[in-house]
Amino acid sequence: MLSPASILGMVGTFVGLVRALPQLIQLIRSREAHGVSVDTAGTSSVVSFGWALYGYLTHQPFVTLATGSSGIIFALITLFAIRFGRSAREIKVTPLWLLALLLAHWLGGTTGLGIALPASVLIANTPQLWIAYNETDLTDLSLGTWLFSITDGLIWGSYALLENDLPILAYGIFQLLTSGMIAALKIAHQRQQKAAGR
Repeated sequence: MLSPASILGMVGTFVGLVRALPQLIQLIRSREAHGVSVDTAGTSSVVSFGWALYGYLTHQPFVTLATGSSGIIFALITLFAIRFGRSAREIKVTPLWLLALLLAHWLGGTTGLGIALPASVLIANTPQLWIAYNETDLTDLSLGTWLFSITDGLIWGSYALLENDLPILAYGIFQLLTSGMIAALKIAHQRQQKAAGR
């Protein structure tokens, strides 16, 4: 019989596998990237691979599988967003955070990585939050990805409570809050567009 943590881990793995897919599909369909932050996508890729390493080092295969696959999808989103109109010059946080995570792991091993990773979701989602707040055209920003990200935060936060894993709990809380703000801005933008179209 599966434990509650194992069930949450499996559900979280599934959500991790699919959460970025709506954004990738949106980019491929529209062939435009209005409102999409390449810095968030790139940093999310780096962060996902960091969590995959953390999951491997702490013997949590659900974490490794979910975040490793997300890392690949976020890397593809970054490439497609640049291909479809965003500038590679927008990437500012990604290389800096990659260095920060490498340094955290080098200096502190698994503990160092576990301390740095919870802040990663704030670092990764802030550029998208900024773009969602400041740009007037969010047409190609996928609401589905951010709704899945809210779900991701809830699931992994619950998993962390059961597993007594503070870094994953902090991740879940930060993911829930920042993704919720991005989704709210996208919904507000959609309502404004509908009101303007009448």
